[in-house]
Amino acid sequence: MFSGKEKSKILLVDDEPGNIRALSRAIDAGHDVHFSNSGKETLELIQKKQFDLILLDIIMPDIDGFKVFHKIKSLANSLNVDTPVIFITSSITENDEIKGLQMGAVDYISKPFHPAVIQVRVRNHLRTKKMHDLLSKQSLHDELTKLPNRRFFEQQFNDEWNRALRYKFPLSLIMIDIDYFKNYNDEYGHLEGDICLKQVAQQLLLKLERASDFIARYGGEEFVCLLPDTDIEASKVMAEKLRQSIIDLKIPHSKSLAARHLTISLGLASVIPEKKLKITDLIHTADKNLYLAKKRGRNSVMMDELFPITDKPDSLNFSLF
Repeated sequence: MFSGKEKSKILLVDDEPGNIRALSRAIDAGHDVHFSNSGKETLELIQKKQFDLILLDIIMPDIDGFKVFHKIKSLANSLNVDTPVIFITSSITENDEIKGLQMGAVDYISKPFHPAVIQVRVRNHLRTKKMHDLLSKQSLHDELTKLPNRRFFEQQFNDEWNRALRYKFPLSLIMIDIDYFKNYNDEYGHLEGDICLKQVAQQLLLKLERASDFIARYGGEEFVCLLPDTDIEASKVMAEKLRQSIIDLKIPHSKSLAARHLTISLGLASVIPEKKLKITDLIHTADKNLYLAKKRGRNSVMMDELFPITDKPDSLNFSLF
């Protein structure tokens, strides 16, 4: 349970320095508080930092608070963030309050304000924001391995596909499967299987070289690695590093037909997206190559099938595309 005392980033927006000082004094100590006295400066700040809460004056000399809020929401959508906003204003008309709340503000406080009211409302909205962030994180991560889950991957994949389409960058995808994992569970038990999955997940994660590289648990013993701005040759090098990293763990697997230790098979696909191409075809291609790697002995990286392919596995199900 959140106490409301965790350090958060708060932005105070008001063109009157006295109001800024009063708001700042009313907020619990320990938060990272930033200030702005204009709409223009506010919009510049939110593109540089991600805030947990914004207290926004409506009446300002350059851009009024309603217009600033509209632009904040637009930027939030493009950056995939959701920052709660409290309107604080000397305008106390019912229409203004309704307008602000209908636009999506979480609260509306009239001047002159009481410091205790500011303190309690800020504390409550920060607690709500932190709970929302925690639930959002939990819904996008796999509970066992702590990696992003399939839902998170699908969101990330869609974003990276559109970015690669816009800038004509290559985009590569690696589908990964632990070899003979059913045999592993049968031999060592499901508890050891869970430990094994966590070890593999962390080892794969450690081998990623850039902040933009992304790996997720796709389901069962399958993982998927997304490599933005990476061509087929560079992604093959990465796939081989991932394969070797699991061998280096030296996890015994006496029931594997590929080796005496744990191994993985990998299917690779890469493309520079075009409008005529389908996003799902990149996954189909990587999955087809994974199938070929498993068919031809496992413990290998396969990239024989080039993107796109027409022979698509019937078993695949993509919920978001």
